[in-house]
Amino acid sequence: MHTCLLNKIKEIITISDQEEVYLKSCFTFKSFKKNELLLETGKVCNEVFFIKKGIVCYGINNDGEDNIYYFNNENDFVCNYESYLPRLPSKVFIKALEPTSVLTVNKKEMESIYHSLAQGDRFGRIIIERVFVELIAQLTILYTQTSEERYLNFLSNFRDIEQRIPQYYIASYVGVKPQSLSRIRKRISSSR
Repeated sequence: MHTCLLNKIKEIITISDQEEVYLKSCFTFKSFKKNELLLETGKVCNEVFFIKKGIVCYGINNDGEDNIYYFNNENDFVCNYESYLPRLPSKVFIKALEPTSVLTVNKKEMESIYHSLAQGDRFGRIIIERVFVELIAQLTILYTQTSEERYLNFLSNFRDIEQRIPQYYIASYVGVKPQSLSRIRKRISSSR
């Protein structure tokens, strides 16, 4: 069950056999139904999730409408660090877009991992750096690209999961209504 998680961690740092056993004891299995929230708006994020199977989205609900700004899928770490690190209520939700299985670790255990692994601090720093870079890239895209360019960026980053994401969530990510997304898709397909 933990093989994908350990392989992902090994992409980032070197871990010993003893550290592998320790890591397995820190993470627990959870499953979420389609549209179930991993994190509710207003709750403090207390966990880091590793997706074994499924897709999640990050979003903000404005007047009953979900505004989606990111997706994660298999072999990704998921966490709202804006809430998790300073222990503040989350301004966003994290939702399963299909039945989703995760390995999860709470904040206390994660802190223990940072201190117990020989390269634990390095692991934490690299994960946070990656999240920071992704966030800055998302902001840059939002303010510098047209909706068509944002859709092409979506295809570039999420082509392998595009068919698994509801169209209205893709439209929200791109920043347009579903009808506009249909027009963008037609323009792109006719120009190829």
